[in-house]
Amino acid sequence: MSETYDLYQQGRAHLKKGRAAQATVALEKAKRREPEKASIREALGIAYLRIQRYDEAEREFRAMLELSPADHYAHYGLGRALEKQGKQLEANGHYKLASSLRPQNEHYASRILDLDQEGDGPDEPGDADEPNEDASGN
Repeated sequence: MSETYDLYQQGRAHLKKGRAAQATVALEKAKRREPEKASIREALGIAYLRIQRYDEAEREFRAMLELSPADHYAHYGLGRALEKQGKQLEANGHYKLASSLRPQNEHYASRILDLDQEGDGPDEPGDADEPNEDASGN
């Protein structure tokens, strides 16, 4: 096994145990070694969401979309990061893309904002940043 893979696995283990801040340490090291690896960026984006570092989560999910524009989970994660920053209109576009790329995922469809009724009000807290084990296929 490579050291990068070991770092990635450490980060995922921290995420599973609810230690997102610790996960970022290993995942940031892994990203420096392999910046083009979408699975590393996805895990790091999730960790950033969980510790409310939304601008950094946004950067990770945008980087994922540069690598794979049709990645449904990257669109969803970017939507979550944008929504948390009050950018509902842009978030909604990514939720719609995620839902259209993976129509069987009811959770994606449920995140689509009804901006006519909701306006730009605050989110309800939740665990919607949870990774789907088969989300990215990485």
